[in-house]
Amino acid sequence: MPLPDIDELIENFSLIEDWEERYRYVIELGKELEPLPEAAHNESNKVRGCASQVWVETNLQARLGQSPVLAFRGDSDAHIVKGLVLIVLAYYSGRGADEILQRNALDLFEQLGLSAHLTPQRSNGVRAMIERIRADARAALMSQS
Repeated sequence: MPLPDIDELIENFSLIEDWEERYRYVIELGKELEPLPEAAHNESNKVRGCASQVWVETNLQARLGQSPVLAFRGDSDAHIVKGLVLIVLAYYSGRGADEILQRNALDLFEQLGLSAHLTPQRSNGVRAMIERIRADARAALMSQS
């Protein structure tokens, strides 16, 4: 199942004013996240800095003479975190490494009204996930040169 379109997610969030409904929506999004196969729940995919277990698998699609495209899949052992993973992956997956490095998902979380309501641990986990994705993008660009 493909990731939802990030613009569609932004529009859906704009229609939800109540924080508790947004929270429920994030949990529902998490239920849509296709689980990673057990083999992908490994140390190299594990995101450090998350209180919950989070795994992000990166697939590199090289493009001759252009920035490599990165596609991501992810998983978590916590329902709310699965929803946060889906949002981050929808924001970054399928984009060129140079574009990934120009985008800031923390601004997206602010726009969606999520930043103010995440616990410090969850905020740190989101930052760790974003940094992991950005590190993979930097590595993809380095391997291209």
